[in-house]
Amino acid sequence: MAGRVERTDRIRVLHVDDQLDFAEMATAFLQREDDRFDTETVASASDGLTRLADSTFDCIISDYDMPGQNGIEFLKAVRRKYPQLPFILYTGKGSEEVASDAISAGATDYLQKESGTDHFTVLANRIETVVERARAQQRHQRQADAIETAQEGIAIIDSDGYHVNVNQAYADIHHTDPTGLIGEHWTALYPDEEEGYIRDELFVDADETEQHRVRTTGLRADGETFTKDCIVSTTVKGMMVCTVQDVSDKVQSQKHLNRYSALIEVLEDPVYVLDEDGRFEFVNESFVETFGYQQDELLGNAISMVKDETAIEQGRANLRRILSSEGADNAYFETEIQSKSGRAIPCEDHMTALPYEGEYFNGSAGILRDISERKARTQKLKRQNKRLDKFASVVSHDLRNPLSVAEGNLELLREECDSDRIESIESALTRMDDLIGDLLQLARTDEQVSGTEPVDLAELFRSCWQNIETTDATVRLDVGGTVQADRGRLAQVFENLLRNAVEHTAQAVTITIGELEDGFYVADDGDGIPEDERDDVFEAGYTTTDHGTGFGLSIVSDVVEAHGWEIHLTESAEGGARFEITGVDIDSE
Repeated sequence: MAGRVERTDRIRVLHVDDQLDFAEMATAFLQREDDRFDTETVASASDGLTRLADSTFDCIISDYDMPGQNGIEFLKAVRRKYPQLPFILYTGKGSEEVASDAISAGATDYLQKESGTDHFTVLANRIETVVERARAQQRHQRQADAIETAQEGIAIIDSDGYHVNVNQAYADIHHTDPTGLIGEHWTALYPDEEEGYIRDELFVDADETEQHRVRTTGLRADGETFTKDCIVSTTVKGMMVCTVQDVSDKVQSQKHLNRYSALIEVLEDPVYVLDEDGRFEFVNESFVETFGYQQDELLGNAISMVKDETAIEQGRANLRRILSSEGADNAYFETEIQSKSGRAIPCEDHMTALPYEGEYFNGSAGILRDISERKARTQKLKRQNKRLDKFASVVSHDLRNPLSVAEGNLELLREECDSDRIESIESALTRMDDLIGDLLQLARTDEQVSGTEPVDLAELFRSCWQNIETTDATVRLDVGGTVQADRGRLAQVFENLLRNAVEHTAQAVTITIGELEDGFYVADDGDGIPEDERDDVFEAGYTTTDHGTGFGLSIVSDVVEAHGWEIHLTESAEGGARFEITGVDIDSE
């Protein structure tokens, strides 16, 4: 058709008519009138409802006189599910009564079929009109819904400066309700001294592509002033869209942050501050140097730029605990920070909430400590412990088994012959057995103490004395109460101290366990240990006797340290050795 303007915004039409040849002819003429029309034809109302359920259409045109359901019945069925869909009753057997019923049932328009082809032009115009109107209503509704649900305050202001529409958030910011603002001039929301500035900087003539943004002082309905950010843009019809945010808390937070910034800048650890939406508001120079980002790359961006969602949620949980009535002032957790180079750096994140004027800072702050070296040491220690476990397995199985074979064969050999060499072999095997036992203990002393329990010191010391060969030794118990300890590991301490006292003197020895102000001691009246050797006795392998393994006191030292205690060697009142174990809480009850 000459002079027709081609457009790309397609209009999908469902044509319901039991005369399919007429419907197909109508489709051809509609296409000639406007190439945007995409028409589908069906022969009954039931088929029409099926197509509506399966696809989307912009308009329905329907005949009235059809078998099964007529056009009015079809219209009512459509309206129950599609109340806003344009519907044109297009019939050749209509009447004023039919037209009235159609409009009452919710028809968008009514048109009678006529002879000739001119009425197809009218039909095309009617379809275009009702579809454009429906689309405009949908756009308007979407805009209204968006304005109403937006978190920011939004208002539509006419060319004379009066509010024609506001959302609830806009009204809440100004401590009023939406109906109270409709018809009010924008000047009612600013102090008198601000009007000139706002008029010149914000409400100025602008085209649709321009926006004007200012931070200014707002006025609430109750007369209170506050700091707000305003953005104004102009619409096609000369209306203005005004978006406002109450930034009083943010301004106060920034003042608070400025007070701390000088201190934060000199901290050697990386420091960050986030706003209430989890966006970077500040990072110090150490943060930039550690992770490789520039400040302008971070500021305004979300924390997810450097943390995964799991770490972020863990941070939120910590912050909630901090801010709760039962929370601590700060808390930390291990996390990973993604550097600009892509390397994940393990860190401790020490979070805090900064108070100002008796209230909490709305965002969060964190001090990061790089624990890469500590992680590496931990991994190295795990590897060493794994090797020690393998070593202990070899010692306990692969060495003990052949030792048992040797001891058994030696016993058989003793029955078959009499030789002085048998005693030497037995002595060597006994020493090997002692070495294996001490090596097993030493291999496991680096393990952390776990599962402590209340241990009666006197009872455990007496039990250990009965478990070893003490010859003519005497034990004196001058201690009471219990300590929190790993019972088995503490027994290793007592047995080795008892054995050390017995084996390093030729006389009958008295061994005493007594109580100190912050611990306990084990002392004997034997030969003692020279002062210049006291720092060496805790070294693995150090011994002053031919039959000693040199591991006993090293094991004692390691077990004491594993409990978080300290051990010190001095001279007893009788001139023997006195081992003082301190840093121990003894429950005397």
